[in-house]
Amino acid sequence: MPPDSDIDPTSRAGTGPHFLHNLWRLRRYVRPYAVRLGWLLIAAFTATGASIAVPLVTREVVDGPIAHRDSDGLFQLGALALLFGLAEAALIFVRRWVQSSTALGIESAIRNDIYAHLQQLHVGFHDRWQSGQLLSRVTTDLSVIRRFLSFGLLFLIVNTVTYLTVVVLLIHLYWPLGLLVAASAVPLFLVSRRFTRSYLAASRQMQDEQGDLATLVEESTQGLRTIKSFGRQPVMAQRFAVRARQLHDTATGKGRLLARTSAEFDLVPNLTLAVVLVAGTVAVAREALTIGELVAFVTLQLMLIWPIESLGWIIANGQEAITAADRIHEVLDTVPTIVDRPHAVALHPPMVRGRLRFERVGFGYPGVARPVLSDVTLEVEPGETMAIVGATGCGKTTLLSMVPRLYDVSSGRVTLDGRDIRDIQLTSLRRVVGVAFEEPTLFSMSVRENLTLGRPDATDDEVRDALAVVQADFVYDLPWGLATRVGEQGLSLSGGQRQRLALARAILGQPGVLVLDDPLSALDVHTEALVEAALARILQGTTALLVVHRPSTVALADRVALLANGRIVAVGTHSELLATVPDYRAVLSAAGESDDSGLIRS
Repeated sequence: MPPDSDIDPTSRAGTGPHFLHNLWRLRRYVRPYAVRLGWLLIAAFTATGASIAVPLVTREVVDGPIAHRDSDGLFQLGALALLFGLAEAALIFVRRWVQSSTALGIESAIRNDIYAHLQQLHVGFHDRWQSGQLLSRVTTDLSVIRRFLSFGLLFLIVNTVTYLTVVVLLIHLYWPLGLLVAASAVPLFLVSRRFTRSYLAASRQMQDEQGDLATLVEESTQGLRTIKSFGRQPVMAQRFAVRARQLHDTATGKGRLLARTSAEFDLVPNLTLAVVLVAGTVAVAREALTIGELVAFVTLQLMLIWPIESLGWIIANGQEAITAADRIHEVLDTVPTIVDRPHAVALHPPMVRGRLRFERVGFGYPGVARPVLSDVTLEVEPGETMAIVGATGCGKTTLLSMVPRLYDVSSGRVTLDGRDIRDIQLTSLRRVVGVAFEEPTLFSMSVRENLTLGRPDATDDEVRDALAVVQADFVYDLPWGLATRVGEQGLSLSGGQRQRLALARAILGQPGVLVLDDPLSALDVHTEALVEAALARILQGTTALLVVHRPSTVALADRVALLANGRIVAVGTHSELLATVPDYRAVLSAAGESDDSGLIRS
């Protein structure tokens, strides 16, 4: 199920015995860096060992050269401490360098896999999921995981080993106080367990709300013209403010929880240190400890403050990484439903004759009781242009979407040259099927890159010819001609210009089958007439399936099929249907064309 802001995020948070499962599954991305991570741990442990050695050297300095006024020994031990300090600094530099590059490599590999997986998922998946939720998973959630792998996990291992090592040394130095320090781990454990349960749910809620807010921002940006046109800026601003306040409150509560826990983590070692200082002074007075041993003991104990204080951050980062891994696998675990069959064959353009047949095709969208298409049977001969006519919402676009397998049939089959299109490899099928939809999609790239999206090897002459067909010579008047970037969604162009470029892109691919979903709806009458005249020449010898919403476009078709209530109810030429099928005349009349078009009267 796609995330929904109305669903309680705590119901999705992993609090059961397998809450680490999805995070553990990411180990396959860590495996290629196993050797590097091994050296990373060695460097970290060696640096920690050097830092632990300094207090032990300090003990020898206090009880040796200082107590006996031995200046030579003082310089020797001082040089040894300096050597340990330099070694620690150098190892920390190496560790930070390696761990950052490693974590970035892991993050990049996961992001590439998510993006590739999103491209494989069927259109229905993207219809149901908010784009902001997907965006937050590819950016914010991956950043959380990177931070955990590069810092949180490493510090968890190193700090745990440091804590155990120092406690053992403290017990060795003076066991009564050493056991006291070891016992301080009990309240720390209780605090961390309570914190873990609360923070996990808060992390999931905040990450989901970030996705919801990203969706709202994206929708507002893309629909800015509509918002301004209707004067709805205050309403949209209010909607944003509500979502932003909700995210703010969740983040504040999460921060408050972390702050309270961090204070508790600070309190325990500081209280323990106060007890150690008092009891240690008494032990020195009774000669149970030397001054050097007390200094070493306190210095070593001070080394435990950072591991303990960082425990809250490490746990918080770990909880966020767990929920981030859950959210990422919600995408990765979605199985692509439109895939190649085991024995699918490649289809080469010269092999395509273009006979397209729908055999008792049925289709229904998930969650919708009534099917969109029922028992559709239709045959398009090689080189024939078939127009699909029907009332709005009757399933025309859905029927066309079956040809490039944007959706798969629920029943029946679609064949190309007698072969079920599900037995054709997707890449080769979509190479021979050119598509242009009523709502054109252009990308934030140059005009030429948009045009050659399906055929990168197209020559300048071929691009020029395709533009001439759709009357799109306006591109040469743009600031940088074909190299001009059109901006996100091509919003720097008019609707008609975007539609013509999308149509030119479909033609440029030289497909064996051309699927056009009313690609001329945004054109003015004069331009439409010119494009139709050029298209008529292009469509000769090309199998074409053309959705028609305006009667003037019917002239491009050799035959017309009337789709009503999800079924093909009539097939024939325009004149035949106009003369014999009242429903056909009613659909054309409802399209808003006047009798001056001449088509309704012909």
